[in-house]
Parts: sequence; C-alpha cells; structure tokens
Amino acid sequence: MFDDVIHPVVQAPMAGTSTPELAVAVCNAGGLGFLAFGALDAASAGRAIRAVRQGTDRMFGVNLFCHAPAVRDPSREAGWIDVLRPVFTRFGAEPPAALSEIYPSFRGNDAMLAMLLAERPAIVGCHFGLPEPGQIAALKAAGCRLWATATSVAEGQAIHDAGFDVIVAQGWEAGGHRGIFDPDGPDARLDHAALVRALVPLGLPVVAAGAIMDRAAARAAMAAGAVAVQCGTAFLRAPESATPPAHRAALSGGRTAMTRAISGRPARCLVNDFTAIDDRDVAGYPMAYDIGKALNAAAKARGNDGYGAFWAGTGAAASVARPAAETVLAISP
Repeated sequence: MFDDVIHPVVQAPMAGTSTPELAVAVCNAGGLGFLAFGALDAASAGRAIRAVRQGTDRMFGVNLFCHAPAVRDPSREAGWIDVLRPVFTRFGAEPPAALSEIYPSFRGNDAMLAMLLAERPAIVGCHFGLPEPGQIAALKAAGCRLWATATSVAEGQAIHDAGFDVIVAQGWEAGGHRGIFDPDGPDARLDHAALVRALVPLGLPVVAAGAIMDRAAARAAMAAGAVAVQCGTAFLRAPESATPPAHRAALSGGRTAMTRAISGRPARCLVNDFTAIDDRDVAGYPMAYDIGKALNAAAKARGNDGYGAFWAGTGAAASVARPAAETVLAISP
C-alpha cells in the first residue's frame, strides 16, 4: 500500500543542496528523504546511497534528470557567451571559449542504470521527463517504485501510461528547476493545488510540491487530494543541507523570479543580478549552466554573490533555520 511507503512529508531532491546527511535526518524524523543525482556521476551517486544507508534503515528515494538529449546550436551558444562577456569583464575574467554539456541525462546512461540496479533504492524519481522504456522496465523489475514530476495533466498522463507509481505535482510556485518535459512548449503555470486536483482523476497517488512551508499549507494540499507534500525550500536553512551561506542569507528577502538565464531551462530563483539578465537568447540546457557556473565563480572571486543559483520557492521568506527533523515535525499535517 502507498501509505506503507512514505510519510506525508517528503524532502525534495535538490541538486547541489541535498546531502546524505539531510536525507538521513529527514528519514529518521519519520519523513521521506531524497538524494539528487542530476549533477552526479554513477560512482558518486552510489557512494551517496551507501552513506544514507549507514545513517538510517528507513527507505529513501533518489532522483534523476531525464531531459531529452541536448541539441547543440553553436551559433546560439556563441551568442550567449557574447551576451555574458561584458559581465565577465566587470569581474576581470574571460568567459569560456565554448560551452560543455555538463549534466548528461539519465536516458542512455548505462553506468547510472547499472548502479541503481545494484543498489536498488526503494524509490527512483525522475525530473524533466521519463527514462527510456528499457530503463523503466529494468528499474521496475528490480523492485524500485517509480515517481516522476508533472507540471500538467498531459505530463501526468504520460507518467501514468509509462507504468509509474506516483506523480509529483510541481506547482508554478515551486523553487528550482521546473520539471516541464518540453521547456519550449506551452506551460499553464498551475499552482500546486490546481494541478493536484487536475491530476487526481488519473488514478495515481499525487504528491504536491510548491511553496509548502508549514502545516496549514500541507493540510490544504492534502485537502485538494494530495497524499503527501514535497518540500524543498523549507529545508534550505537546515544545518544538514549544503546551502551556501549567501544563499541562506538571501532567503529572508523572499522575492523570486522564474528565469532561464542561469541554466537554459526555466527555474525559480531568488531575485539577484542573474535573474535581471534578459534570457530570451539563452543557450540550451545544460550548456547555459556551464557558463552560468563560470560566471558565478568569477563574481565570487571578486566578492560578489549576485550570480549564484539561489533556487527557492515563493515561500522563501518563511523558511526557518532549524534542524531538518524539526521541519518535518512542523510541516506534518
């Protein structure tokens, strides 16, 4: 039964911020911890799984980026380098001469699949799309429960039809990368409550995600039909997370914007110098993220934190600096 698998509070997988320590703390508090593998290779991901298992005997999940393979556009990429060149110059730095595909998709990643089949995590989640059919079949045969993020009913239907177990309804207000399958396609921008209500008729359990910061919000999401809530921003100030000090400090400002400028895909970030950049001609994902990270490094070297990927949902100002276990208890409906 689904109720035997998760607690109503799920810690969102946040690439670069989630840690094994955070997942362990959430699991041991009775929640469901997650590891984020979007920026890790198979060996690093395997070590993270084993680290969690050393800290808890409770089930947890892992999350993968399943975007369509990058389509390289040298002209567009060169143009984006030129857009950012003056910003690099301000910090006495040169932009990279060319951009790299720094984050490969799980699709076609045989090493990552082999690691997952060996480690057999209880839950495998997917973001930006779905794995290849053969990968799905292999993970199901290994006993993994499969989750995937949806931002629309059409994506939810695809998740259902692919044989997944759970849909994560990511509302427009959610922090970090939007899980939309096609970043260049239409986006209804539904909040998590409206999306949950639209997805429930598909017949799969739905987990609500998006600016859920307290017990009242969790109860409202569950009243809309969610079986659980997934929270990311609420855990950013936890001592177990890897949130940089500047990111933690910026949360109190609370203002966020959806931008492609940082990575090439729409993502909700705390308002800073990077979100002010016009993203109409941005390079594709993840090539734009390659230069985005380089720009952040150049700015930080000159004492400027305005170009960080400070992902956060619209509830950022309500985040509290406290141990992850206390956040689980504070949000539990």
